[in-house]
Amino acid sequence: MRATTSPRPSMRRLLRGASRVLPLALLLAGPAVLAPMAWPEAGQAVAQTNRIIAVVNGDVVTANEITNRARLFALNSGMGANSEVLARLTPQVTRLLIDERLRMQEVQRRRILVGDDEVGEAVRDIESRNGLPQGGLAAQLRASGVEPRALYDQIRAQIGWSRLLRAMLGAQGEITPREVDDFVAAHKARTGEPEYLVSEIFIPVDEPGSEPEVRRFVDDVVGQLRRGVPFPAAATQFSQSQTALQGGDMGWVRPDEFDPAVASLLQRMPQGAIANPTRVPGGFQIVALRQKRETGREMATLVTLRQAFYPFTSALDPQNPTQQQRDAVERARTLQDKSCATVEAAGRNGSRPADPGAVRLDTMQPPQLRDLIAALPLGRGSQPIITPEGVMVIAVCTKEARNLAELTPDQARSQILRDRVELISRQLQRDLRRRATIEQRS
Repeated sequence: MRATTSPRPSMRRLLRGASRVLPLALLLAGPAVLAPMAWPEAGQAVAQTNRIIAVVNGDVVTANEITNRARLFALNSGMGANSEVLARLTPQVTRLLIDERLRMQEVQRRRILVGDDEVGEAVRDIESRNGLPQGGLAAQLRASGVEPRALYDQIRAQIGWSRLLRAMLGAQGEITPREVDDFVAAHKARTGEPEYLVSEIFIPVDEPGSEPEVRRFVDDVVGQLRRGVPFPAAATQFSQSQTALQGGDMGWVRPDEFDPAVASLLQRMPQGAIANPTRVPGGFQIVALRQKRETGREMATLVTLRQAFYPFTSALDPQNPTQQQRDAVERARTLQDKSCATVEAAGRNGSRPADPGAVRLDTMQPPQLRDLIAALPLGRGSQPIITPEGVMVIAVCTKEARNLAELTPDQARSQILRDRVELISRQLQRDLRRRATIEQRS
């Protein structure tokens, strides 16, 4: 069983707005603003652009495609797109692009269409979530030496593959109430047993002869992760598990859901650790342990909030506030002790969300704000809270103690479905590799 993760929103969402996580299926995790990089010499670039590295059932993979995809990952993960990094990434990026070709060939064979408008919509969604104007993402990629098509092709392949898997799932996609009930009952029967919040990267080994090369790559990935490369970025780009679409997030899992060697590691690992690659059936698995708990037991206090924020138009000097700043404080003061509905109405159309959603009290940051919210009475606006950026009023609308480890029927249904999709994905990818004619050139 893998339950979904418990809500742990940071106060960045409360104080800076609803900064949703980018969909990892559509964009590598990492900063939206990419640092410019130096281009190779013009003659070298021309010579490399059209060089064929692999032929996959008649479709070619060029050196230019491999370089662009490697740059995209290196830049977004913070590795730096220097020649040494790109050289280390090249073998595995080549393999990934070969697998991507196989997937897109199967998508096209089954006449599953992914329109340019769908890719464009995904790109616009990325831009809007990062505060970029339309066309801003492509401009930033070009400025960093990455052709936008490297990202667009990845988006198209991910959309098409997901659509193909849903079609193949067929009747298995209909989860019966009995299956859900049995899943929930089994979860309750394990109450008190250990479970782990885990992220994974799975790299397959399709042929025995390729194992040494794959081993070198996964060792390098672990080294980069331990030097600070974001785990979701590496998982999104390199993992061949369906969890890659969530940045490698497996949710809460039990030891018996893993290969015994990985389960043994998890039981000994401290929170926050990244394990060395483990050989498991089908390939190598890298796991990161984010948290531990007992099945069915994780009590927390959740609060729902409303807020109104009035920004300052200039830097705040507490000893000499401007008239605009004094006016903002007075506006906020009129909301003190007012109802949640009044505070929400005042905060609508502001730069920060009037309704930040449910927040877990014990994980709020900074601690001063956590203590303030814990002390507020229900249903009444706080006194004005002055920050360097502006003044805000917060109202606590509900406060509830909840067992976050309880498995809901919706979570059970989603997990059953994810497990079935994962099985189909791995089986189909192996079949495509086995039937393919792949020629790799030096």
